[in-house]
Amino acid sequence: MYKKIAFFLVALMIPASSFAGTRAIYGNDDRVEFYQTTPARKILADSVVSFWHNEQVENKGAMSELSVSIFGKAYNLCEGQRYEKQYMGAFCSGSLIGEDLVLTAAHCVKNEDACRDTRLVFGFRVSAEGQPGTYDIPSSEVYSCSKIEAKFYHKTDTVTGKPGQNAGSDYAVIRLDRKVKNHKPLAINYGAQMKPGEEVFVIGYPVGIPLKVADGARIRSNDMPAYYSTDLDTFGGNSGSPVFNAKTNLIEGVLVRGGTDFVRTPEGCRVYSVTGQDEGRGEDVTKISEVVPSLRALSGVNTAGSKNDSMVLVPFAPVEFVIPGGAETDETGYAGKNGKLLEKIKDFSDYRH
Repeated sequence: MYKKIAFFLVALMIPASSFAGTRAIYGNDDRVEFYQTTPARKILADSVVSFWHNEQVENKGAMSELSVSIFGKAYNLCEGQRYEKQYMGAFCSGSLIGEDLVLTAAHCVKNEDACRDTRLVFGFRVSAEGQPGTYDIPSSEVYSCSKIEAKFYHKTDTVTGKPGQNAGSDYAVIRLDRKVKNHKPLAINYGAQMKPGEEVFVIGYPVGIPLKVADGARIRSNDMPAYYSTDLDTFGGNSGSPVFNAKTNLIEGVLVRGGTDFVRTPEGCRVYSVTGQDEGRGEDVTKISEVVPSLRALSGVNTAGSKNDSMVLVPFAPVEFVIPGGAETDETGYAGKNGKLLEKIKDFSDYRH
């Protein structure tokens, strides 16, 4: 079958001088492929879904075809960068938390129009050494966003009161067009928050390439009320990724922000931004405790992580975006089929979209 390769226009609008002090890889690059991770991690990864725009997914009956690009060419990577030959195309990540419910970042589905333009695809991954990924997906693994059940997007810096790096909650719960088959809803921690030093890992689609599991990270800080600071190896495309407690395998939060992903070299190509394990800005994770009040009022959510089987449901109304002090903007450059630039909004480089 002919594969669709759309060489995306990648909009990286932050000058190289702004890269100092913000990194996406902390210490070693801990990302591994689906086939390389442990059996327990594979079970979790099977319920982590990739986000695509409608025009990137073509239904051809029993199979659907994804419009993808080649990572290294799309990002003008220097030769030899990890995963440079893999396919890319997803713009966000999410986790199945109910029979037809997905948890993600609110900036991935800002409104109902964005919801209607989103397809959710399971199974975009590498199955063996040397494979670039897959662009043919069973149509049964492709779902649509039918409704935003809850979302909260607080973009104002909680320290300075202005838009910036220390923003607050960023989450959304979306309902799919039908119940998901062959994937189990993931369990959420309804109990105590994590403490600094405790280990975490993340599963998602960094820069839109096939699914990766990134272990070897920890909670750096629990000082902010709405989010953790971590040293997870994450990138744009990881927005919405579930972050798990390494001991319990329960979801502890949603990856939402982080440091700059790439550095431009004197030769003009790009390499990964790398710093020490305890250095750099860190990656922000909206705490699952921010989401729980909404989850408790939704039917079909996996409550396996709750110590109280008779959970008290709170009155529920969909939570809308709360963006004090400014308009809804973020720094993003994504493209779709045949290289068409769909959107280019210039503002915040710290939002992982």
